[in-house]
Amino acid sequence: MLRARERSWAALHAIRARMLPGISEAEAVAMAAKVFAEQGCERLWHRPLIRIGRNTTKAFREPSEPDVRLGEHDSYFIDLGLVFDGHEGDVGDTFVVGHAPQRQACADAARALFAQVADAWRHDGLSGQALYAFATQRAAAMGWRFNQAIKGHRVSDFPHAIHRGGDLGDLDHVPASGLWILEIQIAHPSEPFGAFYEDLLEGSARA
Repeated sequence: MLRARERSWAALHAIRARMLPGISEAEAVAMAAKVFAEQGCERLWHRPLIRIGRNTTKAFREPSEPDVRLGEHDSYFIDLGLVFDGHEGDVGDTFVVGHAPQRQACADAARALFAQVADAWRHDGLSGQALYAFATQRAAAMGWRFNQAIKGHRVSDFPHAIHRGGDLGDLDHVPASGLWILEIQIAHPSEPFGAFYEDLLEGSARA
């Protein structure tokens, strides 16, 4: 699982390096497919999601508004579900191009919130439900709106559906290390942009 995670992050940053102003979401996804082939990805376990600008506030199952292109001073996020050596990776992060301080603050806040929630899991032995309650409270304290539709999930050998343990945000016990994806999505309270970050919960959780 850790190797799949490492290779998934490498693919994500290879896509980031090719995200230039003017690109559309459809063009970015087509470009990402070339990156997956170059990186030796076996298959996808979920479609790649690249959201730009105002679409960064939308959850995974919400359709993007059409004809959105990356501006000179803008933000976007990448969400990948890739399979390497029969194991699932799931990573996501938000990036800013040009000079967009509020968008950069949002991207930074999503990463910081992920770190705080992951630390609460490691040190306080919180259940999945408690982790997402904590995330919601912390996001509000930081001045951001938390997307309640985001709940995290389990990963494993492909396909994880046969091992499905429900959503992390519904889990009433402490999630095990190396099996659960913590997803964080926040948005500006009034402006049309947000940020997304996800990664594997890994380390020593105290039950």
